[in-house]
Amino acid sequence: MKTERQNRILELVAEHEIETQEEMLALLRADGYAVTQATVSRDLKELMLTKTLTARGTYRYSVNPTRTHTGNARLNNAMVDSIIHVDYSMNNVVIKTFPGLAQAVASAIDAMNMHQVLGSVAGDDTIIIVTRDEESSVAISETVRELIKAF
Repeated sequence: MKTERQNRILELVAEHEIETQEEMLALLRADGYAVTQATVSRDLKELMLTKTLTARGTYRYSVNPTRTHTGNARLNNAMVDSIIHVDYSMNNVVIKTFPGLAQAVASAIDAMNMHQVLGSVAGDDTIIIVTRDEESSVAISETVRELIKAF
């Protein structure tokens, strides 16, 4: 439950300009998470989210590029060492990896429990992720690209 909630927080941060813990709390509650402000505060701290300046001159929560995504070292190592290219088409995300590494990356992505992912299939060097819709494909593609850039 905690991992799922924290993954949702990361998704919300990517999807919205969230300025306060109260906004995060409201979004999580709207998604059906029964959380308190103290829980949200701990999650934000554990996820090592930072506040960055927006174009409007306000501050929003964002992923610190030096942090490890969801604390999952297996995911980070697989991402850094394996992914060559990420693209999407409609409700599919295609990830190209070095030969023999696609299944490890797919397993790590599956472990993220992203609610937009319906399933994934991995071959030797290619992963196809089926998402709920094109917006989800865009978001997942951007998330994977950001993870790659962070290292």
